[in-house]
Amino acid sequence: MHEQVNSLYRHLVLTAIILIGTAPANLLAACDDEPAAGVNWAGCDKRGVDLSGMDLTHAVFTRATLDGANFTGSRLADADLNLSSLKNAIFDGARMVNARLIGIKADGASFKGAILDDASLSRGILNKADFTEARLRRASFYEARLDAADFSRANLEGARLERASMFATRFDNANLSASKLEAVDAETASFKKASMPKAVLDDAVLREVDFSEADLTKASLRNAIIDDAVFEGAKLSDTIWVQYQRCRSTSVGECR
Repeated sequence: MHEQVNSLYRHLVLTAIILIGTAPANLLAACDDEPAAGVNWAGCDKRGVDLSGMDLTHAVFTRATLDGANFTGSRLADADLNLSSLKNAIFDGARMVNARLIGIKADGASFKGAILDDASLSRGILNKADFTEARLRRASFYEARLDAADFSRANLEGARLERASMFATRFDNANLSASKLEAVDAETASFKKASMPKAVLDDAVLREVDFSEADLTKASLRNAIIDDAVFEGAKLSDTIWVQYQRCRSTSVGECR
């Protein structure tokens, strides 16, 4: 019996050694590993690191400290940056399709011209972040804090921003067609000349928001608070207005 137990123990140890030896490299990575596709820097302190132009596909940066890091032009498709600190980090021109950035702290970060289709930035803190000309189709910003962020000329087609905080945020000339903005707090935000057909802004706080010359064709503003909001020159064709009435197809600047 004793010999059988020892034999079983030796078998388990050998099996463990084999499994470890054949495990994917990213499962064994450490903070001193070289940056590469699939690298695992979870929990590592890499603030200020220069990773510009690198292939970091499937890389893991969960809970890492990357304040001031430079990811300009890097490839970060399917990368995991959940709960990481990215204050003032630079992602200009980075390719981040399907990247996970849930719960990040990224005040002042720059994503100018970055590609973030299908990326998740829910519950992230991104105050004063720069997303100018970024591509964010179907990206999620659920309950994100985006105060004073800049999305000018960004493509947010089909994006989800429900319950986001967007005080004084800019969406000038942005594409927000079919986007979801239910219950956002966007007081004093700017949507000048934004393309917003079929956008949903139900229950949103839109006090003093500027929708000048925006296209709100077939958009929905049910129960939205629009005190002192500006709609000068805005297209309101078939828009669902605050009290559920549908604007006439010829409505411009005012729901008629």
